[in-house]
Amino acid sequence: MRVLVTGAGSRLSQELAPALAAGRGVLLTGRGVAPSARAGIEAARSDLGHDDSTRALVRGVDAIVHNGEAEAAATASEQLDVAMRCTYNLLQAAAVERVPRFIFLSSLSIMGRYGADMAVTERWRPAPAAEPPELTYHLGEYVCREFARERKIEVVCLRLGEFVWGGAAPSTSALYPDDAAHAVARALDWKADEDDSTQWWNGTFGPTGWDIFHIQSAVPNPRFLTTEARKRLAYSPKQRP
Repeated sequence: MRVLVTGAGSRLSQELAPALAAGRGVLLTGRGVAPSARAGIEAARSDLGHDDSTRALVRGVDAIVHNGEAEAAATASEQLDVAMRCTYNLLQAAAVERVPRFIFLSSLSIMGRYGADMAVTERWRPAPAAEPPELTYHLGEYVCREFARERKIEVVCLRLGEFVWGGAAPSTSALYPDDAAHAVARALDWKADEDDSTQWWNGTFGPTGWDIFHIQSAVPNPRFLTTEARKRLAYSPKQRP
């Protein structure tokens, strides 16, 4: 399997690429400057434009892992442009080149405005803030969902918890990098079928090619439920103290 991973400038993508490279070919791409090549990982620069270069980038890959994280140094307008236009361009190229699966890395932060005492699942509507970074994740999901609704490509959306980097204290929605890599690997290897691929859509259930999973680590008093990911993806995070 050959996998394209976007967002090379983010810590998440830099952690994911080597973890996914075990048993897979990984192409890591970034906007602006080409990422440095590492053992077992190809590297390529791409601005994800609406042109042949994006088609060439995705040609021959078996899956795309698209990091929806906004660049912190970018303006709000630039972040929204990447979330919508660049995600659209990447999906369009993937659909034309017949890439079988597109994994969008979103964030549980878009569900964070619900009360902490609520058992928030994938059926709940997002409640993002009106500015980046929450809004960029939310709009990225919208673009992905429209492509899936039109059956142009199969999209798996992973809403990731709050990352624990280094010695940072974990929150109730904590996600450790190794658990994130495990979730992405499970989404890459997952064999969905017509009966299994069902999500809430305009008040009805039905096969849509669009699947959402909440992903966080197994920490005490977890903020979000990961029942669907455990049941359908066989996501099995490590138990954390």
